[in-house]
Amino acid sequence: MTLLALGINHRTATVEVREQVAFTPAQLESALTELRGLPEVREAALLSTCNRTELYCVTDTAGEREILDWLGRFHGLAIEDLTRCAYHYLENDAARHLMRVAVGLDSMVLGEPQILGQLKEAYQSARRAHGLGGELECLFQHTFAVAKQVRTRTGIGRNPVSVAYAAVSLASRIFDDFSRSRALLIGAGETIELVARHLHEAGVRQLTVANRTRERAEQLAGTLGGAAITLDEIPEALVRADIVISSTAAPLPLLGKGMVERALRQRRHRPVFMVDIAVPRDIEPEVGELGDVFLYTVDDLEAVIEENRRHRQVAADQAESLIEHGVGGWQHERRLRSGGALIREVRARGEALRDLSRDQALARLARGEDPEEVVRRLAHQLTNRLLHRPTVALRDAASDEQHELLDAAAALLLDEPSDPSP
Repeated sequence: MTLLALGINHRTATVEVREQVAFTPAQLESALTELRGLPEVREAALLSTCNRTELYCVTDTAGEREILDWLGRFHGLAIEDLTRCAYHYLENDAARHLMRVAVGLDSMVLGEPQILGQLKEAYQSARRAHGLGGELECLFQHTFAVAKQVRTRTGIGRNPVSVAYAAVSLASRIFDDFSRSRALLIGAGETIELVARHLHEAGVRQLTVANRTRERAEQLAGTLGGAAITLDEIPEALVRADIVISSTAAPLPLLGKGMVERALRQRRHRPVFMVDIAVPRDIEPEVGELGDVFLYTVDDLEAVIEENRRHRQVAADQAESLIEHGVGGWQHERRLRSGGALIREVRARGEALRDLSRDQALARLARGEDPEEVVRRLAHQLTNRLLHRPTVALRDAASDEQHELLDAAAALLLDEPSDPSP
């Protein structure tokens, strides 16, 4: 049996190719059934995200070409196009790759945590489709344990490495309790949507989204229980806002020094945290001169992000070490499972030969044969049956000068020699 990991990801394939190779949730069950049905595949799991599609299989032989052919057929893609961007790993390298994926070391954003949840969903889908046997079941369980250890013992997921997360992280340095903070988000694009979700996860419940069109603001605010306003209503909203984060495509600043000064007077100079992610800027630089405003720009966030990337790289090095230890642990468990299966087979064969000899002896006794002769014959037959195969194998090994096999047989089959007399 061979463990195989095969796939494409953001490093090897363009987004156009990744889109074509991705599996929708509706396709997963049928895809796993087809994959599991290939003659050489014994177990199978399938991971499909926006950045990667990977197949984890236990095969009779390596079989990467056959599985790649199947992937191309399933999606109607030329095998040559897939071959140019596909990679595969075998055995220990496959286990190592899965563990690196699980902890975010192979992700576009180093250490991102979402991939572990996606991998757990892939594992559950494979279980439901009866794609998992002993090998992949144990590998996934061991991988999840390693991922937990990496998250617990390193800081790989602790420091933000996105603009949206960094903005929220900076806000947390100003406000101890987000649950009492009011946030005003200006814009409704992807970055503001991420900021909104991070703020909501951090505990902010009073959230207002301002946008040029109220409809788009309502779409975003509604998913998080917030309020929607137009850009014209920003001056009134500023009075209530403790956190202001802006990211629009406006050609000129939306928040000037005078507007913010008026809002501060009505707030009785309670501090305001502001982040201007837009380029060109949405907030006049002079706003940062006001005493009760903490204003950060996208450049400030990039500095935070770069510092956090360095912290994550240190953590990534620690994670690599833990993964190597995890691969070693998986290898050990695999050897134990392999030895256990062999032991069960050997015992089953011995018990079958025992039962055969016993039944024959009982039949002779039932026919009235001499009990003493029956016992002698039983012992003779059982010994011959148990030792026949090992004897033939030892003769062949001796003839072929397979000394390692002979030494192993001696260690397994012979009693330890007693210590020589002094």
